[in-house]
Amino acid sequence: MSTQEQVTGFGLDVQHKATKDYCTGNGLRLVRIFSDEGQSGGNGLDARVGLAGALAVVERGEVAGIIVARMDRLARDLLLQETLMARMRQAGAEVISVSEPDMDSDDPTRVLVRQILGSIAQYERALIRGRMMAGKAVKVAQGGYGGGRPPFGWRAEGKDLIPEPREQEAIRLVRQLADEGLSTRQIAARLEEAGHRPKVGEHWSSIQVLRIIRRMELLRRSGAPFAPGNTRR
Repeated sequence: MSTQEQVTGFGLDVQHKATKDYCTGNGLRLVRIFSDEGQSGGNGLDARVGLAGALAVVERGEVAGIIVARMDRLARDLLLQETLMARMRQAGAEVISVSEPDMDSDDPTRVLVRQILGSIAQYERALIRGRMMAGKAVKVAQGGYGGGRPPFGWRAEGKDLIPEPREQEAIRLVRQLADEGLSTRQIAARLEEAGHRPKVGEHWSSIQVLRIIRRMELLRRSGAPFAPGNTRR
């Protein structure tokens, strides 16, 4: 309530009566009253101590909703109104306006704002997912563990990669034979002769050998045998 609004007859006492009467008439229990005396609904949230307190109570799950005499008591700006309402819905709370009972109506302007807010939220989620995927790709490119099936030579324990001794022996053999200039087909045959088995299938293929060689090259270029924070000995 701004000073001017008090003069024009929409002061705190009028608003208090409207909200109390609504609660009484609809069987609701009024838990607490928050107010921003001397503050316009157009002021920023940093100046709205009462509104901040009401939001805190909502997000702690102490109330089922907030009642206002008019929606412009929550905020004058429509975009801010819808943002606050979305924030309260996420907390499982309802916003009720005594003067405007159907706030979830098909009013074109409100629908447009909700769609814009929904698009922004979707965009933010896509950004977060993109960052996570990029981070995972960097770890994998450096020879680290990005989740899913562990590479040959390792087994997963939670978020850690643990060396598999027998498979590590096979990797050392692959490294030795590759340095000697043997082809992937020849290396696959030598692995079979030595009694090593791949993670998938009964017999080695050139593709499986090539994957091990490529991973070794990535590890060599990264300068570390495994990614910090994701694997351990």
